[in-house]
Amino acid sequence: MNTLGVVIPCYAQERFLARTLAALREPPAGWSVSGALVLAAPAASELPALDPSWRVIAAPPNAGRPLTPGAARMRGLAACAGPWVLFVDADVEVEAAWLAAALARVARADVEAPRLAGLWGRIEEWFVDGARERAGSPDLYRIGDSERSVDYLATLALYRRAALVEAGGYDARLNSEEDFELGLRLRARGWELRTIAPRAARHWSAPRPSFAELGRRWRTGLCFGQGQVLRLYAGRPGFATLLRRQALYVATLAGWALGLAAATVWLARGPAWPMAGWALALVLGVALLTARKRSPRLAAHALLTWTLNGLGMLVGWFRADRNAPREVTC
Repeated sequence: MNTLGVVIPCYAQERFLARTLAALREPPAGWSVSGALVLAAPAASELPALDPSWRVIAAPPNAGRPLTPGAARMRGLAACAGPWVLFVDADVEVEAAWLAAALARVARADVEAPRLAGLWGRIEEWFVDGARERAGSPDLYRIGDSERSVDYLATLALYRRAALVEAGGYDARLNSEEDFELGLRLRARGWELRTIAPRAARHWSAPRPSFAELGRRWRTGLCFGQGQVLRLYAGRPGFATLLRRQALYVATLAGWALGLAAATVWLARGPAWPMAGWALALVLGVALLTARKRSPRLAAHALLTWTLNGLGMLVGWFRADRNAPREVTC
């Protein structure tokens, strides 16, 4: 009997957790589950019933804020057994067919693909709006159904434990971007990450995009990770890759900075044409975005998202967390 480690970090997502656990209750033949449910923040409601193969790791008492995604996953990794570990968020429902195909693949990996570090797959987005459920994006990360190498795994990730140990695991210092940053380190060491068909999972959430979600991302620090990881990689290989990943946020901040400079010139009784030109460019940009999104509300949401993430990137770069762990451990 092979053992599959399963780590579920839970950030006040208890209402979706029953689906996640039910999908993992009967693993494919020949496999047993060694599970760890990590409460990254205190549970807001009662947890579903768990069988003896699961261990609950409580949120740190009086922590003041949730564990970072990396810290929660590393606690779960240390608490579960198995040479392969499935990391799945508490609002993700794994597809049985994908899990069976993935476990069949990893059972042969030592012979057929000794440098295979992890597997992923297409994730569908689903929204719960009161009693109503509706589909969102059919491919949340736009990875398609074909099998290919990928740069990182997120939301659902089946990892070889030995690869995580060699790379150092998730970085507990990051509020976000921990998945992509781990992918950088794994690929730098010659490990491969792949996506395989069929559909891997369904991701459940409240309706998005929403302005409330933007506020939550700021309050929890999720939008600070872009700057944190850039600061960590400053002067190191990988910095250019990470900066390109944040190019849209950098461009948005540059646009607002030009507007501020134009306004300063105008208020100092300088020429008005820089301010007029910037305002015209802003109006045209919003109009094009509205046409593309087919909604002024969605256009405003997109612009606010880019701005908020850009500001969060600056905060993450300049505000070092003195209480964060400096090293990752397995």
